[in-house]
Amino acid sequence: MEQLRVRFMNFINYVYIVMDKKTGDIAIVDPSWDILKIESFLRQLNGNLRAILLTHSHLDHVNLVNPLLEKYRPHVFMSIQEIDYYHFRCKNLHPIKDGDFIKLGETEIISLLTPGHTMGSVCYLLSNHLFTGDTIFIEGCGFCDPNGGDPKDLYHSVQKIKREVDSSIQIYPAHSYGKAPGFPLSHLMDENIYFQFTSMKPFINFRMRPNQKGLFNFK
Repeated sequence: MEQLRVRFMNFINYVYIVMDKKTGDIAIVDPSWDILKIESFLRQLNGNLRAILLTHSHLDHVNLVNPLLEKYRPHVFMSIQEIDYYHFRCKNLHPIKDGDFIKLGETEIISLLTPGHTMGSVCYLLSNHLFTGDTIFIEGCGFCDPNGGDPKDLYHSVQKIKREVDSSIQIYPAHSYGKAPGFPLSHLMDENIYFQFTSMKPFINFRMRPNQKGLFNFK
């Protein structure tokens, strides 16, 4: 797995490139910015881009889908809830549901539906990695988009991750507020305030508190 730190103006994103070692098949998680940097890594890996895994439909996660489709023709995966609610469309689009398996060569990737940031946000679990998009960060969790996001759903998504993901799994979000991606879930369980809540109301009150600052101060 390779992680690329890319930016466009004030938006700093992490793009992840996963390769099945036996077949050379490659998947990209949330291709946002800097196609030249992404293609440079693809050439270095000398594999075949077979899949694009989208955690949700915000522009800073899907911006390079069409350019990559035009050149490499990969399959594109997004949750059916996200597709239906936001009317996302592209070629080779495959709607997925919670718990679906995606095959990348001989590597199995499991989709975990984690709504809250958007209507149909999804995380992708493989081996010891969880790609979380904007659902959770090392330092916090995503804001609830007024168009389809819901703090109740986000609370349940955090609880789902706590319940279903092993604490040793490394977390790879789409953004950083200072801590590098790759901390184990156990670190978030101890240090991320959103993992401390065990009831919905305090979680919602804190997530939706007024006058929040620095929501887009990505590092």
